[in-house]
Amino acid sequence: MNDQELITIWKAQNEKIEQSLSINQKLLIEVVNQKAQTSLRSLKRIKTLGIVSFILYFVILGYLLFFAVSNYTSAANYFIVSMLAIMFINARGFIDYIKHLTWANNINYSGSITSIQQKLSELQLSIVKHTKIMVLQLPFWTTFYLSDRWFPNQVGVSYIIFQIILTGGFTYLAYWLYKNQKVENLDKKWYQNLIAGSGGKAVRKALEFYKEIETFKSEN
Repeated sequence: MNDQELITIWKAQNEKIEQSLSINQKLLIEVVNQKAQTSLRSLKRIKTLGIVSFILYFVILGYLLFFAVSNYTSAANYFIVSMLAIMFINARGFIDYIKHLTWANNINYSGSITSIQQKLSELQLSIVKHTKIMVLQLPFWTTFYLSDRWFPNQVGVSYIIFQIILTGGFTYLAYWLYKNQKVENLDKKWYQNLIAGSGGKAVRKALEFYKEIETFKSEN
């Protein structure tokens, strides 16, 4: 067997190997796409139920605010300001949920892997921004029940101190969560648990599936 024959055999074997790798990669991409779509189904359920819940939530808060304003007294100031702030923040959350559901439904899994990863990363970043905003409502849940009829004039010093500590504590918690909610902390368990309810877990799993393709390419 001369050198030319060896080269011909080597080329033929190399072509078979490349064809096999190409087929395996296509099969892997199909499997990963199916896994990612399955993972994002939970996000779509979360967002759909969330949108319905937001609407019911706004109806209840809107009615309470309407009642407070239509029967206005200065005793309702704390309630009105707190509820307006909570409604404003949740309105942003409502818009985010609609946007996330739309993005998830518009991902083209027959497109390039890079494009899918980019859309998933944008969705993940938007969820991070969403949860950053939502925690800002925490302090207002410690003030909506106050009334100038009895606070602070008709309560003791101990209750005033308690209220300051309570509101101050939730304000600090909101600030800390807002500051520390960032992409760099997505590998931390506490943050994964925090954004799981907004679909963060589903998107993270989908992105991890596509890392399998990158690993396959690097190994072959």
